[in-house]
Amino acid sequence: MANRTPLYQTHVDAGARMVDFGGWDMPVHYGSQMDEHHVVRKDAGMFDVSHMTVVDVSGPDAKAYLQKLLANNVERLQVPGKGLYSCMLNEQGGVIDDLITYLRADGSYRVVVNAATREADLQWMTQQAGVFDVAVEPANDYVMIAVQGPNAIAKALPLLPETLRSDAEKLMPFQACEAIYHFVASTGYTGEDGWELVMPASQGPDFWAALVAAGVAPCGLGARDTLRLEAGMNLYGQDMDAGISPLECGLNWTVAWEPAERDFNGRAALEAQRDAGPGFKFVGLLLCGRGIMRHGQKVVSPQGDGQVTSGTFSPTMQQTIALARVPADAQECQVDIRGKLIDAKIVKAPFVRKGEVLI
Repeated sequence: MANRTPLYQTHVDAGARMVDFGGWDMPVHYGSQMDEHHVVRKDAGMFDVSHMTVVDVSGPDAKAYLQKLLANNVERLQVPGKGLYSCMLNEQGGVIDDLITYLRADGSYRVVVNAATREADLQWMTQQAGVFDVAVEPANDYVMIAVQGPNAIAKALPLLPETLRSDAEKLMPFQACEAIYHFVASTGYTGEDGWELVMPASQGPDFWAALVAAGVAPCGLGARDTLRLEAGMNLYGQDMDAGISPLECGLNWTVAWEPAERDFNGRAALEAQRDAGPGFKFVGLLLCGRGIMRHGQKVVSPQGDGQVTSGTFSPTMQQTIALARVPADAQECQVDIRGKLIDAKIVKAPFVRKGEVLI
């Protein structure tokens, strides 16, 4: 039997269509994926993301450990509550997972990793902790809810514990605050403003019901995927994996090369790849004809072949979009859809942010 979040019965009672996602029973939609997509772009929607894994890292060597573990530089986290997006790499420079790390007020760190990679992540993190005086502890018995959209914060704010509201209201992007077992982070996976909220599992169903009463619409994984793709955000297992480096999936900006003496996992492999020059670039695609671009489809260009890594029909733009790896010097291309080559335009993602079409 698949894992179930504390909100599983809530989803079933609401008539959600449940599917297996990374070993978890999760709602893909509650009736109309298209409506759920639009409500996040125009108003406020929420997602059960309790399948994500929360890992608390503490101890005298916590910072040194994370400096070795992550390609980005946790030294940048100078103020409690600040968050940092990074990739966790293997020695070959491949992405084991992409994650967010927050500095907490007591000097410890909170790391949030993906659901599908939970076991591999925890095994790797525990293995890497061996030479450090550090505790790596997965948090248990919690629920995580993402509220997203232009009106999401205004609708969710009154429902937070009173002692947390003032700090939460002031959060800037990639910041967090916490109190009374509640953790509020100004992050998301939709390209809209919003929060990701962590709280005790026992409080999840009532908080979800309160959000519904406040006018926040339940949304499933289907809308979450179209929203993140419009926002140009990578999906682990499609746009990147343990055989793909950050330099090959548009995440160059998450690699902190300085200070040069910081020897993070995979650094030597990344430096060799950087110095050799990229063979491929990570781009957005707009389909110029009819059809839907999907993961795995071949991209054909005069400079060689590439591949669609993620593709969908964009509800906001009303056309087919994709993320893809193509030869570094490619300027034009076609996508092989069911044996037919269809012209596509190479563009720079994101496609949509905060309700605005950017391309």
